[in-house]
Amino acid sequence: MRSVSYVQCVALDFGGSLFPHAICLGDADNDTLNELVVGDTNGKLYVYKNDDSKPWAVRSCQGMLTCVGVGDVCNKGKNLVVAVSAEGWFHLFDLTSPTSKHPDASGHHELAAAEEQKPVFKQHIPANTKVMLINDIDGDGKCELVVGYTDRVVRAFRWEDLSENSDHISGQLLLLKKWLLEGQVDSLSVNPGPDGSPEMMVSQPGCGYAILLCTWDSEQQATTEGRDNSVPSSEAPIRDVILHQTSGRIHNKNVSTHLIGSIGRGCSSENSGSGLFALCTLDGTLKLMEGADKLLWSVQVDHQLFALEKLDVTGNGHEEVIACAWDGQTYIIDHNRTVARFQADENVSAFCAGLYACKGGSNSPCLVYVSFNQKIYIYWDVQLERMESTNLLKILDCDPEFGNLLQQLGVERSNVSAVKDLIHKTLYFPEKQQQSSPSQCQDPAGTDSSAHYTVIQDPL
Repeated sequence: MRSVSYVQCVALDFGGSLFPHAICLGDADNDTLNELVVGDTNGKLYVYKNDDSKPWAVRSCQGMLTCVGVGDVCNKGKNLVVAVSAEGWFHLFDLTSPTSKHPDASGHHELAAAEEQKPVFKQHIPANTKVMLINDIDGDGKCELVVGYTDRVVRAFRWEDLSENSDHISGQLLLLKKWLLEGQVDSLSVNPGPDGSPEMMVSQPGCGYAILLCTWDSEQQATTEGRDNSVPSSEAPIRDVILHQTSGRIHNKNVSTHLIGSIGRGCSSENSGSGLFALCTLDGTLKLMEGADKLLWSVQVDHQLFALEKLDVTGNGHEEVIACAWDGQTYIIDHNRTVARFQADENVSAFCAGLYACKGGSNSPCLVYVSFNQKIYIYWDVQLERMESTNLLKILDCDPEFGNLLQQLGVERSNVSAVKDLIHKTLYFPEKQQQSSPSQCQDPAGTDSSAHYTVIQDPL
């Protein structure tokens, strides 16, 4: 396990407080560059762009915002910003509308009229919202809105469009299905099933999870055919919820659990079948699973993990698992269980990870922390050359010039001890080589080409 340092940070102006799921990264204005969306307990929605510490846009909502998201929830081919309050108010904002914002001299967008602060759509749904997901959960190619509640209920909604105009938001959310879970819902995610079709997953306490079956098409067909569904309806919450425990070990059934699915693993031919998903618990358990029965690895840490994300920090297409603890300790774990750690400067009340366009006009991997002191920190361009430990001999062995230099020095390549001794003297005692060849010029670090040449001319 090694630590990650030298990461660039941007601090944002934020004076409110927020719930853990009222923060996300996404392309809010459909310009291919991601923004940071934050909702606070006073009903204010803030959108941050680039490395500006001030919000790029501010909107007003009704109630305490508990969860925000960015996605094509209306299936119109463009992203909208979604904000849901604890009181059950669902708000839609279209930040690409040319009349909704007017840039001033500083590049910020001030609202021209009071009515422009209002969302393009607002609807009341059941209250006590906790988590939210915008994704295609039934494999029909269209996004659904899934909301988890504090009373262990999950509801799925679909947008019904009342206008053929793709630019005009006119419609309503329709309830597709309601599931009742045994334990508290802390995370919602989608993961490919054994046949590659999406499976709706919800975390359950004790390092467990449940698969929610999307049966509304069959139920609608049964209603159309005139069959009476009143008798089995009471059994629906049991029949349509499949519970899973990730191991035989007894977990604390009260410990909160978070999960993240559809973890990318590059262009590997192994992508067929069940996808990868990860779980973490407040008592420090981390697991990576492939399907319901295959445990790839399990890690136990001594920190209270309250947030779980996925992010490709090496650029190889394999998304690493990112877990954050209340004290800011962040674990980055790859598919082979190689662990890197990053420590935020303050205790953390909310966390998210993903791609953000901070500088350079392009998205880069970033970690976002909200401190208990009501500050937001974006650690951007978080990239590692590799996750696994580096062996200098293996790296040098891949360089053809290394073999030629050993041959000039009369060192056998197979003599590992002699090779190590040569590298040790080259790295740590270059001044001895300089004394043997005073005419050679060497910089203070002893790393220029002439210094290496001096060592080569004086075999060990």
